[in-house]
Amino acid sequence: MFASFSTFELSRNGVRVHGRIGGQGKPLLLLHGHPQTHAIWHRTAPALAEQFTVVMVDLRGYGDSGRPAAEADHAAYSKREMALDALYAMQQHGFSRFGVLAHDRGARVAHRLAADQAQAVERLMLLDIAPTLAMYQNTSEAFARAYWHWFFLVQPPPLPEALIESDPVRYVRSVMGSRHAGLTPFAPEALAEYERCAAIDGSARGICEDYRASAAIDLEHDRADIAAGLQLAQPLRVLWGEHGAVGRCFDVLSLWRERALDVSGASLPCGHYIPEEAPRELLAEALPFFNVPQGSET
Repeated sequence: MFASFSTFELSRNGVRVHGRIGGQGKPLLLLHGHPQTHAIWHRTAPALAEQFTVVMVDLRGYGDSGRPAAEADHAAYSKREMALDALYAMQQHGFSRFGVLAHDRGARVAHRLAADQAQAVERLMLLDIAPTLAMYQNTSEAFARAYWHWFFLVQPPPLPEALIESDPVRYVRSVMGSRHAGLTPFAPEALAEYERCAAIDGSARGICEDYRASAAIDLEHDRADIAAGLQLAQPLRVLWGEHGAVGRCFDVLSLWRERALDVSGASLPCGHYIPEEAPRELLAEALPFFNVPQGSET
């Protein structure tokens, strides 16, 4: 899927950071969501690499990145730690400032990265999320039914892990196939990659800890930002699927305008998995947004 990209393996504080790099031009970081890997970008990364140096990273707990042990406060899987993994990967490739394009869980990591490391993030595009704290605070029955895994995965161990580990392929197909377009949008080789990585030892723990962190320590970090009056200053473009639950259940732009100063956005004709369901539409948004001449940043 990524014939023109090179694979890299790094280690940050003993945790493996796996990814790919390719292309030329301004640096652009791509971050995936749950329960996937950097393979979500297989329909967009080659075109992006014609204009940018594209770096794709597997989040810790996913793909071929590390799966650290769980901690009582879930800090090892906080979005702050995941953001530092991504920042480290960019710095190791010589990039101190870059754009970020991120989907789902990766978009939550990107939000934390832009908040904590504002000097590093030039601009960011977030796909099919509203701010985490706002989504929890405004949860409805419709959202709970569509995003049942948010509430399943945060249950205490070992039950969620045991159920996932009993049949990780079924878990992947159940989560991804229950949305708008079923499993139709996913290329067989990409789906096989998601299934392979979900079956790696420790994946169930990593997935659950990711979500437990989001319902605990990540909310503490978000509340601290709000209390301090911190808002993202970078240009932020948010996109969501018109057939997805996020746009139906939340006023996406309004919620992001509470957390960022320069926000724009729109829905795309797809469901949740924008990079695979609507790659052309995503490229039409991403290429002009990130291809801004140096010195013309707002």
